[in-house]
Parts: sequence; C-alpha cells; structure tokens
Amino acid sequence: MSLALSERLTERSAGGGARLDDIEKRIEAATRALLDERRADGHWCFELEADATIPAEYVLLRHFRGEPDDLALEAKIARYLRRVQGGHGGWPLFHDGDFNMSASVKAYFALKMIGDSTDAPHMRRARDAILAHGGAAKSNVFTRLLLALYGEVPWRAVPTMPVEIMLLPRWFPFHLSKISYWARTVIVPLLVLQALKPRAKNTRGVRIGELFTTPPDKVRDWPKGAHQTRPWAQIFGGIDIVLKRVEPFFPTRARKRAIESAVAFVDERLNGRDGLGAIYPAMANAVLMYDVLGYSPDEPRLKAARAAID
Repeated sequence: MSLALSERLTERSAGGGARLDDIEKRIEAATRALLDERRADGHWCFELEADATIPAEYVLLRHFRGEPDDLALEAKIARYLRRVQGGHGGWPLFHDGDFNMSASVKAYFALKMIGDSTDAPHMRRARDAILAHGGAAKSNVFTRLLLALYGEVPWRAVPTMPVEIMLLPRWFPFHLSKISYWARTVIVPLLVLQALKPRAKNTRGVRIGELFTTPPDKVRDWPKGAHQTRPWAQIFGGIDIVLKRVEPFFPTRARKRAIESAVAFVDERLNGRDGLGAIYPAMANAVLMYDVLGYSPDEPRLKAARAAID
C-alpha cells in the first residue's frame, strides 16, 4: 500500500471513518478468496453474468419476432430470473442491489411471457414492488420503447428521435460522431424502429397492464431522466414537443434516405461473428431493425446478426 494512500486512510480513520487495519484485513480476505478460486493451472474462470435485463430482453426479442418456442431454454431463463429476484420483490442491477424499476418490469414481463402465473408468490411480490415504486410508467426510456413495441404504452411515452438524424451534417450541434461508439450502435437501429413503429407479434398475447398505477394512455407526463436538471429537462422537453408535432410532415423521400443510411451504418459494422457493437442492446436492436424491414430469416445479414446473440 502506498504511503500517500496510507496517510489518506489514516486521516479518514481519525475522522471516524473506516480503520486502516480493518481495510487491510478485508483486502487480505478478498485476496485469499480469489486465490481459493484459482484453477490448478493458475487461471480463473467465472460465470459471465449480467443483470436480469439481458435474459429478460432475450425472451422478449424472441416473442417480438414470433420465433419458434424453445420451452427448455425458457425454463432455464425463468429459473435464473426467479433466483436473482431481490428480497425487495423486484430485480436489481447488481447482486444484492436496490430495486430497479426497468429491470423489474422486464423480468416480470419475461416471466409472464414464459408462463409464470401472475398469482404465483414471486410474481405477486414483484408486482407489488413495481406498483409501490410508482408503476411501469416510471421505467427508463429504453424500457418504455420496448413497451411501445409491444403496444403496452403509446409512442408518445418515448422521446422522439427522428431517423433523419442520419442525414444531419457534421457541423450540426447533434451528430452521431459526437457520441460514444456504444451509443451510436444502440441508437441507429432504434431510429429505424421508432420511424416504423412496428408491433410485436406476441403470439401468446401476453399483456402487463397490471403494472401501471394509471392506464398508459392517460399518463400525461412521462418521467425525465434522473440525470437531467430542470433547465435541461425543460429544453429537451420543448424540443420533443416540437418534434412530435412536425415529424408526421417530414418528407417521405428524406425518410427513405435516412432509413437506408441507418441500414448502411449497421451493415458496415457487422463482422459476421460478434454482432453490432459487441454489446447486447445494439445486437438485439439490429436484429429487430432487419426484421421489421422485412428481411428474410435466411438473409445473410439478419442471419449473422441473430446468430451473434446466441
């Protein structure tokens, strides 16, 4: 441990913070625990995990597209989702974490889609927790977009992102080159989905209206991002109001060019193996984009994008 770090920890201890010797004991215990998990040849191997949203979204992706049932796989996913449900009734974003609305709504939706009874104890606990925290309308933007694709919320629940963004010049205040790579790969196929506003096949006809404290079509003010301060929320809220009013009048030819540009963006970034951006949300959005554009399941790009997820 460096002298500077030791001095800082000692200062914290003097002020009533964690004692240095306690911290060193915890570090030693953590080190021993890691060493105990090491394999005989010197390497470590742990389960690659994510929060509950990824397996839940995977289930909903399959049912959006109307893919053939895989009951054995769904049973495994259901067991996992039930196992990681928090003591608070919902699902966290990390082990033993606090309730998270978006993760909880997706996990509940996936379990109900798989076939869990809404009267089952774990489903009642989840539903009660979601309602106690304000209901599914409190979900984040990406979750509300998923719910819009399933017809659970109106499209006005989602901030308008015109696909014509693809045609903006680099000097424009907002341009794709000015945001991170993962944001670009997630957003671009979403632009196509929002332009076309498709509806999930949802052959089982599963709905989750019971997760809303107010019927979605009667919700007037959908929540803003927790990171938005009041001035920025008002600015972006005003922009969204304007876009929602003018978007229906955007020229059809420009929209067609913009969709083609978005598809080209995705095409150029598929390597046939790792999926778009090598992150699940972008990979799933690419599959949905190709699907709603009418690509055949055997079309090489859609086939490669879907295979990358599995």
